[in-house]
Amino acid sequence: MDIDKELDTRGLNCPLPILKAKKALAEMESGQLLKVVATDPGSTRDFQAFARQTGNELVEQTTAGDEFIHVLKRR
Repeated sequence: MDIDKELDTRGLNCPLPILKAKKALAEMESGQLLKVVATDPGSTRDFQAFARQTGNELVEQTTAGDEFIHVLKRR
């Protein structure tokens, strides 16, 4: 998977990871991939809702230790 941009939101709690992702996606072109690394356990649910509401595709969600990794495709 070719990631176009990566965001480190470790240590930030909701809604900051979502807000940072929204800003980053706004600067990206359609079809590009954004990877967000978060430590907030609620971010999994938050990114699912964010993708539904914005029309951006949630390509992948994984957990690695205490990190939650979200990959979004810009609509």
